Amino acid sequence: MATIKLGFAPTRRSIFSAPDALKYAGLTKERLRELNVEFVDIDDINEEGLLYDDADLPKIVKKFREAGVDGLFLPHCNFGTEYVCARLAKTLNLPVLLWGPRDERPDENGIRLRDSQCGLFATGKVLRRFRVPFTYLTNCRLTDPEFENGIRNFLAVCNVVKVFRHTRILQIGPRPFDFWSTMCNEGELLEKFNIQLSPVPIPELTAEMKKAKEEGADVAEVINYCRSSMCIQIKDEELENVAALKVAMKRLAEKYGCNAIAIQCWNALQGEIGIMPCAANSLLNEEGIPVVCETDIHGAITAVMAEAAGMDEARTFFADWTVRHPDNENGELLQHCGPWPISVAKEKPTIGYPLAFDHPGAVEAEAKQGDMTLCRFDGDNGEYSLLLGHAKGVDGPYTKGTYVWVEVENLKRLENKIVCGPYIHHCVGIHKDVVPVLYEACKYIGVTPDLYDPIEEEVKSAIYNPVNK
Repeated sequence: MATIKLGFAPTRRSIFSAPDALKYAGLTKERLRELNVEFVDIDDINEEGLLYDDADLPKIVKKFREAGVDGLFLPHCNFGTEYVCARLAKTLNLPVLLWGPRDERPDENGIRLRDSQCGLFATGKVLRRFRVPFTYLTNCRLTDPEFENGIRNFLAVCNVVKVFRHTRILQIGPRPFDFWSTMCNEGELLEKFNIQLSPVPIPELTAEMKKAKEEGADVAEVINYCRSSMCIQIKDEELENVAALKVAMKRLAEKYGCNAIAIQCWNALQGEIGIMPCAANSLLNEEGIPVVCETDIHGAITAVMAEAAGMDEARTFFADWTVRHPDNENGELLQHCGPWPISVAKEKPTIGYPLAFDHPGAVEAEAKQGDMTLCRFDGDNGEYSLLLGHAKGVDGPYTKGTYVWVEVENLKRLENKIVCGPYIHHCVGIHKDVVPVLYEACKYIGVTPDLYDPIEEEVKSAIYNPVNK
């Protein structure tokens, strides 16, 4: 599971109770520790360990940056000092979580100690003036389920933003000529999002495969894993090539500092190495290194976002939208030659031959059904968005490759979204509801969320009032 570190900056305002603010800062820290949340406090910045004085900002910024925090948590332990919160958030340029503990009943003299909710309203306004995006967790008690669920959602949002802003993709070979749909603007991805590509030619890959075979040990380990985890229907020398390709791709990803891979996969690659790369892709996907087909850079970006939204607890699968279900009006086949991770499979996968190619090395298995998120990052003409929504696995006819039949609320509406763009026939799935997290993360990375079902209020509620999450 991914580890995210929060900058913990509880805030107060002078005209409200300082002792009560101190009390709730301490209680909030205790609750974060109970939830095993890693955080960096500001106890050493001033005597109270609270955010209220402009003069403390340089020291807080320095401490948080040196600690490498991934998000900023601003508990309003009384009303709070909204302009100091905004200045800190603007400087750090990280995801921001606003929350305040629910206020108690006024005492017998009508005195209120904190007015935390009122302060949240003020801070939200000032953050908007500063053009600082932020996440809001409903005004609740520390013991309420909304608090725990909201914190966990925010950690996942921080993880998406962190991974997205530090993504580097190993591009193995150019896109196949026929796939104009997978072309991307490398310079624009770098300029807009700091997403980097590390292109390597196919001869560099084959040289790394040869080296892996000569060394032997890593390749042998992968072969043993395949024999224990899959049904093998290819020759020994072909399985050795699958293992060598897996080892080579992982080594190149490490060499170039990449967290995802997009591989050409056909047709030149097959002629060079004698296999399809699908099974090797599957093995790397199972290890949490997303590998996508047909040099689909946008598909690789989608995969790292979805895995990050799931806090690396579930593996993603890269699929084609292919054909409509023969019997279910809202059913669709998600399928690909065989790159899906083993843990997605409903039964023991087989390494065999693909549907449309002569070379071996594809994986065959039907995926587990159940609830899932489907998504696609894409763009054209300088505008980028993230298509996302829910689906559930359903029964359907057998087909070759890795596949699952899914049902959505309204397939015709989804079809319109994909055809009219900026999307293509590729998507990423994950057996986890990460729609709210991805939707919220979009505000921090400059991407427009595009829900294919009219569930925006439901999705917002899952972030801001996540009682049933």
